[in-house]
Amino acid sequence: GLKVVFPATPYDAKGLMATALVGTDPVVFFESQRIYDITEQFELGGVPEGYYEVPFGEPAVRKEGSDLTILTIGATLYRALDAAKQLEEQYGMSCEVIDARSIVPFDYSKVIESVSKTRRIVLASDACERGSFLHTMASNISRLAFDELDAPPVVVGARNWITPPDEMEDAFFPFPADILDAVHTHIRPL
Repeated sequence: GLKVVFPATPYDAKGLMATALVGTDPVVFFESQRIYDITEQFELGGVPEGYYEVPFGEPAVRKEGSDLTILTIGATLYRALDAAKQLEEQYGMSCEVIDARSIVPFDYSKVIESVSKTRRIVLASDACERGSFLHTMASNISRLAFDELDAPPVVVGARNWITPPDEMEDAFFPFPADILDAVHTHIRPL
């Protein structure tokens, strides 16, 4: 019954916390300090004052697209949106960006629907690439959408070393340029 969530928006943080508090299962609730100063960008009117819940396991499509799916966990959502903007403006590549919100449970139906449309997927998070849960997700996506994929899923994560002090963040966590490099190297030459 262990649940694992990693919200990237203020709306989701409040809603997922409410869902966690009304349930009886244990919940691991991740948060990134890198997004403490980011305001709500996806819900009109911002975070409601009243009570609401965000169900576990349901990813959210944050940007519609037709050429590439980018699935993110946590704060990498905002860098993926920046990468999607660059891919669209500079290379004419339309990206669909999906925010996982929950890690366990996770409903793959929206991701598979997106991959059926785009036929390619990049998975990104701030976790170290080696041993990342994204590899499990990539494996499941390969299994569930094998006939839909034109290229294998590509995982983009942090460098495979110990998390450095904050003055070295730019060299450690994935940035839009890292996502563009992964697309260029493994999906389609840019």
